[in-house]
Amino acid sequence: MFVKTKIIGGFNYMHKKFGKYIGAALLAGLLVGCGNEAASSETSASNTDGTIKIDTLSVGFVPSRDPEEIVTATEPLKDLLIDEMSTLGYDIGKVDITVGTNYEAVGESLSAGTLDVGFIPGGTYVLYDDGAEVILTSTRAGLSIDSDNPADWNENAPTEPTDEQVTSYRSLIIAGPSEKGQELAAKINSGEELTFEDMNSASWSVMSSSSSAGYIYPTLWLNEHFKKSITDLDKVVQADSYGSSFARLASEQVDLLVTFADGRRDYEDTWTSEYGRTESIWDETAVVGVTPGIYNDTISVSKNSEKMDQELKTALQEAFINISKTDEGKEVISVYSHEGYQVTKDADYDDERAAQKIVQDLGIQ
Repeated sequence: MFVKTKIIGGFNYMHKKFGKYIGAALLAGLLVGCGNEAASSETSASNTDGTIKIDTLSVGFVPSRDPEEIVTATEPLKDLLIDEMSTLGYDIGKVDITVGTNYEAVGESLSAGTLDVGFIPGGTYVLYDDGAEVILTSTRAGLSIDSDNPADWNENAPTEPTDEQVTSYRSLIIAGPSEKGQELAAKINSGEELTFEDMNSASWSVMSSSSSAGYIYPTLWLNEHFKKSITDLDKVVQADSYGSSFARLASEQVDLLVTFADGRRDYEDTWTSEYGRTESIWDETAVVGVTPGIYNDTISVSKNSEKMDQELKTALQEAFINISKTDEGKEVISVYSHEGYQVTKDADYDDERAAQKIVQDLGIQ
């Protein structure tokens, strides 16, 4: 049932950085969502009234939540984006929203120019930055707990949002209700430090190797504490979304999962309503590891889309910022726990690049 994740989804770091365009047209077909049409590659043209006409603007989302949930939640974005861009001089015929089968599919499509705009994590962005350009970083509410000590998260649970908007978040290693999960939680809550043998005796659910919260930063945590990585663990299964990861934890198929810091808030209701648990997620899970801060998700654009130019990038920045300030827009972006956007630059993700370099040096493939 469990496999080591030496190879994730058939991709490795070197292949991603130097062989992305091989088969990119095929990978574009991995995107599923509201429309079945292939992403359009037509160039923009000017209307007689001076507006710039774009037949189709394609927007892709990574599957950090259940894909159907993302498709449903982001449906209103189509009209919101068309309306907002019209005030900025763009006549967009339609917005095609898709959800990638994995993080790499969205990065590949941005790199190939078959996707115009992508909502992708920082880790995915720096992996595909030769074909993608970041234009915005998301902001989200800070949390009531922001400690390096996992016991603090357990003593003060549940976490609650604050009024402060932040541009970074942490990844947490969460122990579930299984016997092994509770054993590790008890050690942390009694003040003991976990050993690598403790961590290796547990079964883990992780995300794709380009996921910051679901793979890269947990690997850094293992390296910092034990000079080990996820590939050194004996029992690891890769999840296709955080929803399936939490489902595995609830059913005691795995003992530990890795997730963004407010992940349990997102699945608090689902824990009992869909995953069959009778006790609160806060009572049945515990934090056993806390990573350093991770710079927030990006909205990135393709460098290889024929329609993308500086004017369109600037308009998209303004449009998404404006949309995030409306009630309907806030509802849409809340599917990713985003609350707003700030203009950002490539250099803001240099720390993420350093993290990727460490992961590469550890030999993760």
